[in-house]
Amino acid sequence: MVLYPVMKHVVARAARLVYRPVVDGLENIPTDGPVILAANHLSFIDSVVIPMVVPRRVSFLAKAEYFTGTGVKGSLSRWFFSSLGHVPVHRGKGRDARAALDTAAEILGRGEAFAIYPEGTRSLDGKLHRGRTGVARMALESGAPVVPVGIIGTDKVQPVGSKFPKIVPVTVRFGEPLDFSRYDGMQESLPVLRSVTDEIIYRILDLSGQEYVDAYQKTPEKVTAAA
Repeated sequence: MVLYPVMKHVVARAARLVYRPVVDGLENIPTDGPVILAANHLSFIDSVVIPMVVPRRVSFLAKAEYFTGTGVKGSLSRWFFSSLGHVPVHRGKGRDARAALDTAAEILGRGEAFAIYPEGTRSLDGKLHRGRTGVARMALESGAPVVPVGIIGTDKVQPVGSKFPKIVPVTVRFGEPLDFSRYDGMQESLPVLRSVTDEIIYRILDLSGQEYVDAYQKTPEKVTAAA
C-alpha cells in the first residue's frame, strides 16, 4: 500500500510533465464510492496512463506471473505492478475467471475504483473488438457505475519491438457514468450481459474513435499458433 503513493505522486507526476497527456471528462469519475473504469486497450502503457491521470487509487487485475518471479527481475516486477495498484490473478477459464470476478468484487465492495479492459486483451490491430461479458457481470453484481474510457495514442508510445518509449501525444477521455440498475437481479441472463457489454463498448468507441470489429480479439498466443 505504501508503494502506490510513491508511484502516484512522484513517478506519475514526472511522467505527466514529460508526456503532458490530454485528459477530458475527468469530472465524470465519482470522487468516492465504487466505480468501474472500462477502457480500450492499445498498449501495456494503458495500465500506467490510467492511474497516472485519475486522482483516485485505481486497481487492475494482472497476471499472477508478474508477482511470482524470482531474483532481481522478479522483485522489480512485483514492486512495479504492486506500486501501480495491480492485483495478481490467474488467467484462464472457469474457476480462474470466477476468481477474477471475486477479486474485483472485493475491491469494489471496499468502495474503490477498478479498471478493466472489456476486450480481454490488447488490440493487435488498433481496432476496438467485441467485448467480453465479464465487465457486465461485474457491473450488475456490484451495482457500481461504469465510466467508459477512450485512450488514444498509447500504441505509438512503445510499439511492438521498440526498446524505449517515445514521447508522443496521448489523450484519455472519460465518458459519463453508465447506470445499469435497471437490470438488477439479471446478472445470470446471457442476453442482458451481452446487451450491457455492447452498450459499454459502443460508448468506448465514441470516445476512442477507433474502427469497430464485431469479433473477439485473439490473444497473442493464439495469433502465434495460427501463424
